[in-house]
Amino acid sequence: MRIAFIGLGAMGRHMAVNLARGGHAVHGYDTRPEALAGVAHPTLIQVATLADALRGADAVLISLPDTPQVESVLLGPGGALDHLKSGTLAIDFSTISPSATKAIAARLATKGIDFLDAPVSGGVKGAESGALTIMLGGEVAAVLRAQPLLQALGKIITHFGPSGSGQTVKLCNQVVCSLHIQAVCEAFALGQGAGIDLAKLRTALLGGAAASWILDHHGALILARDDRPLFRIDLQAKDLRLVNELAAALKIPLPGITLVGQLYNSALANDEGTLGNQS
Repeated sequence: MRIAFIGLGAMGRHMAVNLARGGHAVHGYDTRPEALAGVAHPTLIQVATLADALRGADAVLISLPDTPQVESVLLGPGGALDHLKSGTLAIDFSTISPSATKAIAARLATKGIDFLDAPVSGGVKGAESGALTIMLGGEVAAVLRAQPLLQALGKIITHFGPSGSGQTVKLCNQVVCSLHIQAVCEAFALGQGAGIDLAKLRTALLGGAAASWILDHHGALILARDDRPLFRIDLQAKDLRLVNELAAALKIPLPGITLVGQLYNSALANDEGTLGNQS
């Protein structure tokens, strides 16, 4: 397939490479000209404009920071509606608003473009190894069409229902991850205050009921004081904003997430948004 891949950031560049390795002709676009620096594959080409990427594409895949960027690429002037033909498949791997996702799907459907929301979990390592967890919302027929592409990118691929369902599940994922990070930080703070060796504490916790992926991976980074942005604070704060918007619309109280969201906003106020969310 001729694929337009929009957004070649920390996740997107690896996903584009895996699609190229799968034999697809991938035309990647990013606002940063250096996005694919150091990446070489004969069927992966970075083009200069969005129009160049979209023109003639059989599928457009998107990995962008937030709802406005996705709306601009798909619905804005010079975007997908202007360039894609009926029957094209559009897949959004970003984490954005479920309600906006439903509106995007409805708008694209007027031109015969099949749209899937497909947010992912697994981080940069999962993107690089093609082992992401992919959470899908959209029509069953579109899910079936997308399988060859999705299987090049992920190991756990689950369809949850109509448009917006994938985004809702991703926000549930972010609730769990955010609260786990907070729990690990508080446990380490308590242990440190009592004079406990934190490396030994982490090892002990990993052997019992407190074990988790977050304690294993983020816990090691926290102890090493490694604040590299495997997932940035500003993106996590955005995801928690989306969680709170959905919770408010559904009238679901989430007191823990309300607190954690305030802590992330405090980090943003201290210009720490580009640090890793384990900081």
